[in-house]
Amino acid sequence: MKEALFYNSLNEDKVKCTLCPHNCIIKPDKIGICGVRSNKQGKLYSLNYGVVTGMGFDPIEKKPLYHFHPGENILSVGSKGCNMRCFFCQNWEISQVSQRDMPEKPTHSVDDIVSLATNRSDNVGVAYTYNEPVIYYEFMKDVAREIQNRGMKNVMVTNGFINPSPLEELIPLMDAFSIDLKGFTDEFYRKHTRSSLEPIKDAILQIGKSNAFVEITNLVIPSLNDQIGYFEEMLQWISENLGRKTVLHISRYYPGYKSTIEPTSVSKLKEFYTLATQHLDYVYLGNVMLEDGSNTYCDQCGQLLVRRNGYYTRLPGIDESGKCTSCGNKVFIR
Repeated sequence: MKEALFYNSLNEDKVKCTLCPHNCIIKPDKIGICGVRSNKQGKLYSLNYGVVTGMGFDPIEKKPLYHFHPGENILSVGSKGCNMRCFFCQNWEISQVSQRDMPEKPTHSVDDIVSLATNRSDNVGVAYTYNEPVIYYEFMKDVAREIQNRGMKNVMVTNGFINPSPLEELIPLMDAFSIDLKGFTDEFYRKHTRSSLEPIKDAILQIGKSNAFVEITNLVIPSLNDQIGYFEEMLQWISENLGRKTVLHISRYYPGYKSTIEPTSVSKLKEFYTLATQHLDYVYLGNVMLEDGSNTYCDQCGQLLVRRNGYYTRLPGIDESGKCTSCGNKVFIR
């Protein structure tokens, strides 16, 4: 347990958490919507500081990040809790719980994570993932600072539901963001995630103006966010605000947690993929094995740059700096 950053003290020992746009007002001995930030005698504490529920080395493509250090490994670290309540959550066992719902886990120090990350020669850095890293902000920030000091990379896999001030402090520590843009209407976010869209768009724009690298993921859920009109609005917004070269992952949904909706049809994925390529140069299909939508081709000359089979990656067409070996087009961060 560690005193939290970003909160204000109120009357009667209540506190207002200002980490994410919920801005929870928390009474003594109560917890916020995320389930892991608690008011103890008028102070806000992070209950999941150093609590790690998942940790291991992954291909960086699994985040998913396809244009940031392709073919390399990264240490992935996750905790528990989330500031959204998605009934279709894919990691609900750790995200849709509070500190009180789970057995105590051994805590890890910052040095534990840094030591593991630095002791493997083929590891590029640390990815904060599995559950929503915004709500283990303090631990993530402390680890990220040490990882950066050692010349390694920090990656945040996030839903983007964070207030501007905490994000402003975090951005200089992060090299790349994988952002889950779940839909493109506020109704979808309010009804199905118990959050809201505009703060997420604001966060994406804030990151987009920085030097951090960004890729976007959209999980297509039948009947909930698969209306083609809203999808095209999202594509136009991404292209206009982040640029045509922004990487978009269109991900297939499968039922899980409280959802029994049937998986996304392959035909719908292909329809969205075709539409997306009219607005963006680099579009990929995730959670599905198809001939199209996995490999990377140069947007300038058409050369095959990266061939992917699941998470097995080969790099036949790029040099050490991430440029196309045929025309010199800079495509990847390496």
